[in-house]
Amino acid sequence: MVLPTNLLKMKKINTISVIVLLSLLVVNCKSEKKEQNFKAITDAYFDGKNELNPLDATQNGQNEYNDKLVFEMTDSYRKKQAAFYDKFENELTTIDTTALSAEEKNSYDIIKWEVAVGKDLLKYDTNLMPIHQFWGTHLTMGQYAGGTSAQPFKTEKDYKNFLKRMDLFAVWVDSAMVYMKKGIDKGMVLPKALTVKIIPQFESMVTPNVEDNLFYSALKAFPKEITTDQQETLKKEYAATIKEKLEPQFKKITAFLKNEYLPASRTTSGIGSLPNGKELYKVYAKQWTTTTKTPEEIHALGLKEVARIKAEMEKVKDQVGFKGTINEFFEHVRTKPELMSFKTPEEVIANFEKIHQTIKPNVDKLFSLQPKCPFQIKRTEAFREKTASAEYSQGTADGSRPGVFYVPIPDVKAYNYYGDEDLFLHEAIPGHHFQISLQQENNELPNFRKFAWFGAYGEGWALYTESLGKELGLYTDPYQYFGMLGNEMHRAVRLVVDTGIHNKGWTREQAIKYSLDNEAESEAGIIAEIERYMAIPGQALSYKMGQLKILELRKKAQDKMKDKFDIKVFHQKILESGVLPLALLEKKINNWIETGK
Repeated sequence: MVLPTNLLKMKKINTISVIVLLSLLVVNCKSEKKEQNFKAITDAYFDGKNELNPLDATQNGQNEYNDKLVFEMTDSYRKKQAAFYDKFENELTTIDTTALSAEEKNSYDIIKWEVAVGKDLLKYDTNLMPIHQFWGTHLTMGQYAGGTSAQPFKTEKDYKNFLKRMDLFAVWVDSAMVYMKKGIDKGMVLPKALTVKIIPQFESMVTPNVEDNLFYSALKAFPKEITTDQQETLKKEYAATIKEKLEPQFKKITAFLKNEYLPASRTTSGIGSLPNGKELYKVYAKQWTTTTKTPEEIHALGLKEVARIKAEMEKVKDQVGFKGTINEFFEHVRTKPELMSFKTPEEVIANFEKIHQTIKPNVDKLFSLQPKCPFQIKRTEAFREKTASAEYSQGTADGSRPGVFYVPIPDVKAYNYYGDEDLFLHEAIPGHHFQISLQQENNELPNFRKFAWFGAYGEGWALYTESLGKELGLYTDPYQYFGMLGNEMHRAVRLVVDTGIHNKGWTREQAIKYSLDNEAESEAGIIAEIERYMAIPGQALSYKMGQLKILELRKKAQDKMKDKFDIKVFHQKILESGVLPLALLEKKINNWIETGK
């Protein structure tokens, strides 16, 4: 039968429609599959990171890991790390990046970046130095034991969870000593100046009375949910673990540190003196700056910034009418009685509260995007106060635990508050509290990004916010403005001394002298800082490198967008995606400049 022409045309059209429809369905299915696959990858990546870092998981509010502790220095753990990196390196090759959204592409690039750096670090024997005085498992466990940090103590299960961690911690101490002995054999050891700082940290964890032990702290204020019988049982279990397991280990490692490790500790200051140390430092510099700049380039940039900021300091010195050299002015600021007027630690905390109230009316002028997470200011716990710096401890995404700005006040009579306005902006608002809280609260981000950290972005943002002081109603006192310059100088000096110590072979004493010559920090404060850089190579580079990039992007946006530039939107664009490697941040802001989106 011959169909009419019009019917033939209709049949042809219908056939084509079906083909098109089927094609679309196939494409959509493929797209959906790709999307689902990538989400599965980001979810698995987050779970894997938590499993590898359970203490961090607790900090991030992932409470299913609260009874876990890993032995991060062991060969078996490093094999797990390697397998983790290999797995996700391979997983990424299955993803069609053209099908990803802009934010998904960021996630893809972040995983790729972290995996590459992680694999690079595993090439070196960093696990042979598992302990230092600034951060690490032994300090985190002590902080969690205090009962006021990230480790929850609300239910009987919570207490049992930490009891399991204490049991594991006793074994962890043995593992640390085993690998430190291997480090002695291979010449991978800490400087003597750092070893002597670790010894009292462990010594302080042994007390005549178990009730005075740091690890007993959470039992002194039971929540009402814990019955009397449960309390008595927990007291017995905690006391037994402390006296029979933990304290013998603390005594053991203290003796080891004094008798074996200290005599074997090195006299050099930087990791450049270690086997393959200079190559390792390049990896640390890459990790912490999220750039490919070499240690030599970073050193030169630091020298340039030191010169620029010192010229600004000279202007403040002249403004207050000080007659003398800039170094004499540093000493004047360090010792000026009017800047050391606090009589109690409570007065220090109250001053920070005052700063908070001063900026509140102006924050809305600069930030449309603000976190919901509550915020507190606290004095640093006594057990770590002598060696701690002021710091921010993040809250939880649901706001159940507030973000906390910790202030160490080991000697209130010597406390100089000339830089406190600047310090508050950096550590608290709108610095770390805004950045970290907003990141955690952003439900558009996959979980692994809500709790991610890139020092160059995070510390760079916090340092950038210090420059907002005048816009927020601060720095009306020239000494407080000098405090801002002093803290910026501190970060510029870090570029010079960190690369100096680890790449150029500077001694601890050289670095201390350079710092004293160029900044107003006290000698005691500078010594603690230099020893911090010795302990965590490259971390100190992140602040200035990130700040300079954000300032560069702000100026670029203002110059190109002119009247269309909105500071609120700029800050939103910087903050809304959470931490990013600096190259990704630059790409994001450039796109906003070009498209307005």
